[in-house]
Amino acid sequence: MTTSTQKNTVPNETIPCGTLPPLEYRDLPAPIALRKMLGPSIILAGLALGSGEFVLWPYVTYKVGFVFFWACILGVTTQYFLNMEITRWSLATGESAITGFVRLSRHWAWVFLLLNVLPWMIPAWAKGAAQIISWMIWGPILDNSGALVGTYYATPLAIGGMIFCGLILTAGPVLYDTIERIQIILVSSVMLLVVIMAVWLVSGRLDAVTSQVTALFTFGAPQFIPPFDADLTPVLLLGALAFAGAGGTTNLGQSNYIKDKGYGMGRYIGRITSPITGQKEAIAEVGYHFPPTDKNLQRWRAWWRAASIEHFLSFFCTCLLCLILLTLISYAIFFDSNGQRIDDAAKFANGIGFVWGEAVLLEDRLGGAAQLISPKFLFLVMGIAILLTTEFGVLDVASRISTDVVKVTWLRENKYWSEGRLYYLFLWGTIFLGSSILLLETLDINVGAFGLFKLSAAMNGCVMFLYSGLLLYINRWRLPEYVRARGWRVAILIWAVGFFGFFACWAGYTTLRQLFS
Repeated sequence: MTTSTQKNTVPNETIPCGTLPPLEYRDLPAPIALRKMLGPSIILAGLALGSGEFVLWPYVTYKVGFVFFWACILGVTTQYFLNMEITRWSLATGESAITGFVRLSRHWAWVFLLLNVLPWMIPAWAKGAAQIISWMIWGPILDNSGALVGTYYATPLAIGGMIFCGLILTAGPVLYDTIERIQIILVSSVMLLVVIMAVWLVSGRLDAVTSQVTALFTFGAPQFIPPFDADLTPVLLLGALAFAGAGGTTNLGQSNYIKDKGYGMGRYIGRITSPITGQKEAIAEVGYHFPPTDKNLQRWRAWWRAASIEHFLSFFCTCLLCLILLTLISYAIFFDSNGQRIDDAAKFANGIGFVWGEAVLLEDRLGGAAQLISPKFLFLVMGIAILLTTEFGVLDVASRISTDVVKVTWLRENKYWSEGRLYYLFLWGTIFLGSSILLLETLDINVGAFGLFKLSAAMNGCVMFLYSGLLLYINRWRLPEYVRARGWRVAILIWAVGFFGFFACWAGYTTLRQLFS
């Protein structure tokens, strides 16, 4: 005799359950208005601003102009389609993409736990924001040539910044609502500052715009790949490609955000709440799927279309605009109208010093004394906002993903370790690890912000190569025909595997060759 529970269970031939309990059938909820879907992709865009957009790609531009800009645009475009495939699994099942990976094998749980914790415990964004704050309060430590060689009190400021972010994340009753409100304000403010700064500086530099467009459509010809030196390496380029957008496991956080927002089958899952200020919500660790009725399939098409538009406008357009404008700002500051780097730019070649160089030279170009607001001041404020926006988002998304992995894989039946408790354990654990890394400076180990950016970014580039292949498999062969990835979207996933795989292998090869040469 078949029980009602068995009748509601999704058959293994529809979605193989693998190492986790099978999904259950429920009807797909009715789609909501597009304006009510805004939020998840803006949060993800906030994660992108402080790494590739503000630091790595402007630095690559500072080093070699727009030679590699074509790869930047390919990187962010590839991420848009990757994120939509992450969205596909969650819309159809209510589960995160990582839960889909764990269904293949429980070994993916500890792999992604490590790949999530190790890169994001590196406090690059908190350190970068702290350095800029220090410059504005006490001024930078400069050598005789005017180059930046040190910063006052960056470590305690960075630790304080992480603790401040942690307190905000802990105080909000419903975690997603807190994140969404803050990130919408921060991302909107940053976008406004970036546009003002770009128009202010680039309006008289048509040559910069022409150089950027030409390099994009000619793939940086005749060089194609920029010349390398001690600072500009294949490892840095891999990191820049990973961070042309959110990067690494943070892209997988799109699953968690759309679940909490109530997209598709995620509406049945529940949200993480603060164990201190929030009211606990029932959360299902494994998901649901909808029977393929005409009504459900019509709703599926509407959800997919709306999610694609929301992600295109909120994530892709935001990231693309910031990448274009911030690299234009860098080029207009460091290169003259003939495409030659200015003579005094070389003194800013040391890591994060190029950000200070941007601010100083921006003041020179725009005549700070004659302006109502100092361009240098405005640029540094923009940098603080961008980097703190990213650190805030990184602490949240890394904690979410670790929580998801541990709860689903090992603590699914444990009542004490709720998602809320696990989340705040990982949140404050990440802050502790990041603070410990920063305190290594007390042992005379120089942990510069720019070195942290490069290390975190390169590790995340390798992660993207891995999960691109896994997404291809679960979305093409583990979902039923009526919702699976098909045609040109499968081709794009294959492209993503090759794109990130090529640069990951290249960076690994050159690193090993240097180590053993």
